[in-house]
Amino acid sequence: MTLDAVIFDWGGTLTPWHTIDPFECWLAVTADETQAAALHAAESSVWAAIKDDEHRSGTFDQILEQAALTLTEQQLRTYYQWWDAHSYTDPAVPELFGALRKRGLKVGVLSNTTWPAAEHQRIFARDGVDHLIDGAVYSSEIAWAKPHPQAFRAALDAVGVTDPARAVYVGDRLFEDVFGANRVGMHAVLVPHSDIPVAQTTGIEGTPDAVVHELLDLVPLLDGWLAGGLPARGRPT
Repeated sequence: MTLDAVIFDWGGTLTPWHTIDPFECWLAVTADETQAAALHAAESSVWAAIKDDEHRSGTFDQILEQAALTLTEQQLRTYYQWWDAHSYTDPAVPELFGALRKRGLKVGVLSNTTWPAAEHQRIFARDGVDHLIDGAVYSSEIAWAKPHPQAFRAALDAVGVTDPARAVYVGDRLFEDVFGANRVGMHAVLVPHSDIPVAQTTGIEGTPDAVVHELLDLVPLLDGWLAGGLPARGRPT
C-alpha cells in the first residue's frame, strides 16, 4: 500500500503558533467593552461545542447570533485585518507543498474554524499557496468538526481518496488532529510546535505514527514510508 494524499491542519500547523487574547480582537472591532465581552463569550461557547461528544461545528454567524449583535462591514474588515498578523502561512509551506506534489501526492487542508471558506481562500491566495492545494474543507462549511470522523471523511473526499489508510493527516494537536485521524484510519503525524492552552485540551490523546518538529522534516519521513512501506494503521471501528 502507498500514499495518495497528505492533509494538513491549518492554525498552528500551516501557520506558526501565536499566543493571543481573543478579547483584544473583539475590542479592536468594537470599543464597547460590553459588546466585546458578549462577542468573546459567544465565541467561547461556539468553540466549546466542538469538544462535546457530538463535535458540532460552528460559524461566525452563530457567534454574532449568540451575542445578539450585528457588525458593520467596516467592523468585519477590522476583525479579519486584526487576524492578518496571526494568520500568515509558514514560509516552509510553498517548498513543502511543491515537494509533495512532485511525489504525486495530493495536498489537502482540514481546519476547525468559524470563518467562512472564502476567508481562508483569501489567506492562501495572499500568501501564494492557493494553487498548491488540491482540496480544502473547513468545519464552518459542514456539520462536524475534528475529531469527528465525518470531518476527516469530507477532507478525504475533497482530495479524491477513498481509503483512509492511503492518506496522512498532519497537525499540532493530539485530540482534534491525531485522535481524529486515528479514529478514521488515517496515518497521523504530530508537529508539536504549538503552545496549546490547557483549557483547549481534553485529556484525550491519539497516537501519532511519527513526530516531526519542522514542516519540511515531513518530506524525508514520507520518502522513507514511500520507499519502505507504511506503518501499520488500524481501520475505523
